[in-house]
Amino acid sequence: MYMLKFYNSLSNKLEEFIPLENNTVKMYVCGPTVYDKAHLGHARCYITWDVLYRYLKFLGFNATYCRNVTDVDDKILKKADSQGVLPEVITKEFYESFSNSMKSLNCLRPDVEPRATKSIGDMIAMIKKLIEKGFAYTVEGDVYFEVQKYKKYGQLSKQPLDDLMAGARVETDDKKKSPLDFALWKKDEKHGYKSPWGLGRPGWHIECSAMSKKFLGDRIDIHAGGADLTFPHHENELAQSECANGCKFVNFWLHNGFVTINKEKMSKSLNNFLTIDDLMKKYDSNTIRFFILTNHYRMPVEFNDEALSSAAAGAKRLISSTCNYVKTQNIDPETVDAFKEAMNDDLNTSKALAVLFSLVDKIKKTANKQEIELYVSTLITLGEVLGFNFSTVKKEINENELREIILPLYNIFQIDSAIKPAEAIERIILIRKHARDNKDWSKSDLIRDELDKCGIILKDSKEGTTWQVK
Repeated sequence: MYMLKFYNSLSNKLEEFIPLENNTVKMYVCGPTVYDKAHLGHARCYITWDVLYRYLKFLGFNATYCRNVTDVDDKILKKADSQGVLPEVITKEFYESFSNSMKSLNCLRPDVEPRATKSIGDMIAMIKKLIEKGFAYTVEGDVYFEVQKYKKYGQLSKQPLDDLMAGARVETDDKKKSPLDFALWKKDEKHGYKSPWGLGRPGWHIECSAMSKKFLGDRIDIHAGGADLTFPHHENELAQSECANGCKFVNFWLHNGFVTINKEKMSKSLNNFLTIDDLMKKYDSNTIRFFILTNHYRMPVEFNDEALSSAAAGAKRLISSTCNYVKTQNIDPETVDAFKEAMNDDLNTSKALAVLFSLVDKIKKTANKQEIELYVSTLITLGEVLGFNFSTVKKEINENELREIILPLYNIFQIDSAIKPAEAIERIILIRKHARDNKDWSKSDLIRDELDKCGIILKDSKEGTTWQVK
């Protein structure tokens, strides 16, 4: 069988994946800092690792997926102070928003989702060990990791220590022994927690090291996240974990590429980011997932409406091919082998999609019912490994059934009962368009709500508004 291989960011090589413990896989992914809404960059990251998790389980591994929630952070405290509320108010709102976004993208929940604020004691214990071992020092209530004590620092980001020192900017903070030293604990008398060093809060990097150790142990198989986290976050995680635990921290470091808009990395500082909520107003989860998976996870993805429209067509072709059929236990072994060959090659989802479309072609070319059922079952089984949601597929609906669905709308919008149901829906959409043109947003929203009650979903785009039955 074609062996499972991943591109390891630590070695910069494609390596065969062999778990540390028999069939068990321990996987950690850096989760969100919950101070704002999740955006397309988050979608790219968490859909990618959702697929990895699904595929490991498909292969029969006993996989444990841990993804943290950073709920103590400078950005959270700044927003809380500016709004005059407790930090918990901010984190509750945006954790719920993030969870809803992940659900809307059909991402599976991690097996473990620890919050930083619930693991403060574990962070303090790890910092104490680093001090005891001589890798960290205290200064006026702060604690810093002494980078020069760890000679392999820079191995993940491929930045030698001497080069990092030469390029380090001069800082006004003269408390640190070196500008490269990073905070393990920050003095904070307003929002702080009790510690041996006084009131304070953890640095960002120690949070993930402590939570990974707490829930997965000293060594893990896979640590994944966005490429933007390679340095300094993952570099610092690696250094402090190996120094504290006295062993290799991670076997495989995996990083997904950026999402770009107009060739620039999507970021809030450039004000070119798109929230998942905004995307879901125009596109469904299958479209967004298709868009992301047509590109290899390590490569940058250029976002534009044309690419999403193309993805929408591709996802529709994939999903609609299963219409009027149900999934059975029978699957085509040859197709499964081809799918595994693609996915085993560093999660080549683009090639895996091509395998799925070969099934679509087979479904269309055969009139044999047994063959169709076999291909449909295989398509759904493998499509679900990639996280596509086939529950959205509806059987073909005839005119009488559609009329029954939208019957209340005839009365609400005073439409002649002789008008065909599809035409009636188009007339209602036209009424909504006039309301939008006149900036009558309340009427526009009311019309959308009435359609939604009857199971009619609208999709707005530059080309106009389309509709479909739930």
